[in-house]
Amino acid sequence: SSSKGSIAPLPSSNSVVSTRRSRPEWRCPAQQLGSEVHIPPQTQDPCLHRDSAVHQKAPGVLTLQHLHHSSWGSTVGFLEPSEKLLKDHSVPLATINSQKLAQITSDLDFKENPTKSDILSVMKNQSAVAKIPNRAGQGGSAGGHRGGPSPVPGSGQQQQWAAGQQQQWAAGVISTSWRSWSHLARLRSALREARRRHLENFCSRAEHLAANWNRIRTSRRTIIHIPSLALCPFVSDANVDVIYICPLALSEELLQYYNKLLGLQAAVRSGNPEDMADLQDRFKILTPEAINSFPEHHMCLATVLKYSPRTLQRLQVLLQGRVAYMVGGVPHLDDLAVADQLQVPLLGSEPAVAQLYSTKSGSKRIFASAGVPTPPGEWDIHSREQVSIWVIPRTPLMRSSSRNNSFIFQILNLQCLAWDLVFSKLLKLLVVLFNLFLQELALVKISQELPGLLAQHVQPVNEKRFPTWEKFLQTFLTQGGVIEAFPSSGSVTNLTVDLLIEPTGELTLLASGEQLHAEGPLRSSGTIIPQRSVDPEVLQALCLKVGEACKSKGVLGYFSVDFVAFTHPQTGEQQVWATDLDLCYSDQLALSQLVVYLTDGNVDCGSSILQAPLGAKESQSQRLQHEGTKPPAPSSPWCAVASSQLRHSSLSGISYNLLLHTCKAHGIGFDLQEKQGTVFVLYEDQKRHSLGMITIGEDLQGVLLTFARNLFIIHQEISAPNMQGETNFKMAIRDIEAILGVTAENKLRLEEEQPWEADALKE
Repeated sequence: SSSKGSIAPLPSSNSVVSTRRSRPEWRCPAQQLGSEVHIPPQTQDPCLHRDSAVHQKAPGVLTLQHLHHSSWGSTVGFLEPSEKLLKDHSVPLATINSQKLAQITSDLDFKENPTKSDILSVMKNQSAVAKIPNRAGQGGSAGGHRGGPSPVPGSGQQQQWAAGQQQQWAAGVISTSWRSWSHLARLRSALREARRRHLENFCSRAEHLAANWNRIRTSRRTIIHIPSLALCPFVSDANVDVIYICPLALSEELLQYYNKLLGLQAAVRSGNPEDMADLQDRFKILTPEAINSFPEHHMCLATVLKYSPRTLQRLQVLLQGRVAYMVGGVPHLDDLAVADQLQVPLLGSEPAVAQLYSTKSGSKRIFASAGVPTPPGEWDIHSREQVSIWVIPRTPLMRSSSRNNSFIFQILNLQCLAWDLVFSKLLKLLVVLFNLFLQELALVKISQELPGLLAQHVQPVNEKRFPTWEKFLQTFLTQGGVIEAFPSSGSVTNLTVDLLIEPTGELTLLASGEQLHAEGPLRSSGTIIPQRSVDPEVLQALCLKVGEACKSKGVLGYFSVDFVAFTHPQTGEQQVWATDLDLCYSDQLALSQLVVYLTDGNVDCGSSILQAPLGAKESQSQRLQHEGTKPPAPSSPWCAVASSQLRHSSLSGISYNLLLHTCKAHGIGFDLQEKQGTVFVLYEDQKRHSLGMITIGEDLQGVLLTFARNLFIIHQEISAPNMQGETNFKMAIRDIEAILGVTAENKLRLEEEQPWEADALKE
C-alpha cells in the first residue's frame, strides 16, 4: 500500500513469473499434506494389454488416478508409450507395480519417452519385457524399409531374412510413433508448466489480497461470482458490483425477473413498490458461450469459462481499472487458470487442499484435528475386509456372541469368590482371550456370509445411481469412503453452519439452518433459517474449533459444516456430532443472504436470531400499545423456510410468467410492507423442471404451513389428474408435517413451563 492508504497494484502474471527463476524452487503447500493421504495396501495393480488400450476403467487404474490426480497426466504419459512398445514387440500382458509407477512418474519429467530401464522398474513380470530394445528404432539397420517388408529373395534363408525385414519395418513404425508420442509428451510438459505458473500466481495474488483485505472489503470493488444463486449478498452492499457467471442461458423474461428481484430492497425499506431500484449498472449476468459445447462431459463452470474466449474478453473489458477478486465454487485447477487470465486474486483454497479435505475421509481428518465429537466409525476404507470389520459389530450374530461371553464371565466370577485375587485376575484375562477367540471365529464366519446378506438387505438411498449393493460397493471401494453410525433416536435434526476464513485469517460465522429432506433422510433439500435446535453457544464453540483446524490445514474462503443433533436414548441429554464439511459457497448461505436482503435485516449467528425492522402493521400496533398503559409485548424472532432443489417434471408444461400469475391468484406472493411472504428463485426456462422457493414470516409453525401449502397448490395447478409427474414436493410436505409435530409439542411444553412467553408468541 502507498503512503496515502490506497490499495497497492496487483502484480501481473508476467511480473510474478519473471521472479520465479531467481527464487528457490517453489513447492506447492499441498505436497506437504502427502502424509495424510491413505494409500490402500489392497490396491489392485493395473495391467497393460497387447490388444487394447490402457484399462482406465479398471479398479486398479481408477484408484491410482484418484490417489495421484495431480500427476495423472505424467502417469498416462508413461503408460501409453509403454503399452505401445509392449504391443509392437508382442508382449501379451505386463502387470505394473502401482507404487513404483506413482514414484517414477512423480520423479521424472518425460520430455522423452521412457527407457527400457524405466519400463522394467515398474513391471512385476520383468522377464516378459526384458528383450525390448532400449529405445524405439534401436536394433534395426539405418536403411530399413518403412513401407513394409522388402520382396522375399529366393534362397534357403527365406524365413530368417523375412524375420529380419519384419523387425526393421517394425522398428521404423515404432520410430514414427515415437515422434508422435514425443510431441504429446511436450504438450503434457507445457500443460504441467502452465499449471505450475497458475499456482504460483494464485499464491502471489493471495498474499496481495491478504495484505490489502481490510481496505478492499470496505471500498469500491467488483466480485466475479461463479457459484449459482449467490447474487444478493453482494448487491446489498452499495460498494460492490457483481459479475455473475451463470451456468445456464437466461431468457429476457428471466433477466427482467431478476432485475425486479434485486431492486426490491429500496421498496422493502419504504414499503412502497414504486421505490423499486434499477441495479442493472451494478451487476452483470454472463453465460459462457461454451456452455453447450461439451454435452458429453461433466465440466465445472470454471472449465467451461476457460474455453469461452468471448466471455473472458468481455470480463477483461469490464474489469479494466477496477479492484476485483473472484469467488469460485469447489476449488478447481481451472479456477486458477481463469483467475490468472483475468489477473485477479481468487478467494478460496488451493485446489489440492480442497480436494483432500472435501472428501468424507478428509472431513474426518479435520474433525479429528479439531477435537469435536463425531459419529463412531472409520474412514479411509478401501477394501471389502474393512467393510466387513465395521459391519460385524452391528450384526445380530455379534450381539449374540456378546451375550454368550457375558454368561461365561458370570460363571467364572462365581468361581472366583473363593479364590485369591491373583487367580481372579488370571481368569478375567482368560475371559478376554476367549472373547477375542470367539470374535475371530465370528469374523471368519460373517466375512463369508456378509456379501450375500448385504446384497439382499441393504437399501441404497439413491437407487437411480446405485441400483444394487454391488454397484455401490464397486464405486465405494474405488473412491474410498467412510462407515459411521447413525443416531438411534426418535428425534434427529441435521444442521448446517456457513463460515468464512478471510484472507487475513479472521473466522466469521455467516449463517445457520436446519435441513429439510425431500430426497430421503440423508440428503439436504432445503433449510429452516436460522437453526433453533442447538444451543447457539454450543454450536458456535464447535464451529470455531473446526474453523481453526481448517485454517491450520490451509483452507481459505467460504465453507460449511454439517452437524447432527439428537437426544441420547439413555441419558436424555442432547448430543451434537460433526458429520460433513463442504469447502465452497453453499446454497444455504445464498438463500440466507437473500432472506436478509428481502427483510432488510441481519442474522446473528451468536444467538441464532434473524433480526429485521418491523412491518407496517406491526409497527403501528407497537405504537398503539406504547400510547396505552399495557407495555409492548416482545415480538417473536423472524424465520424462513427455503429450498433450492424443488423438482417437478410438470413444471416444463407451464411458463414462469403463467406460474407466477397462478400463484398470485392463490395469494402466494411477497408483501413489501410486512416483509413477509414467498419469493421464487427461477432457473433456466428451457427444461424448467426445478425451482427454488423462500417463505418468510415471524412464526415458525405458520411459515412451515405456508411453505407446505404453496407446494400443494403448485402441484395441483400444474399436474393433470391422470399424470401427477415426477416430483419431490410430496416428500418435502411429509418432512414438514413431521417437523410441525415436533414444533407443536415444543410449543405445548413452552406453554406449561413459561406461560408469559407463550402468550407473547401467540400475540
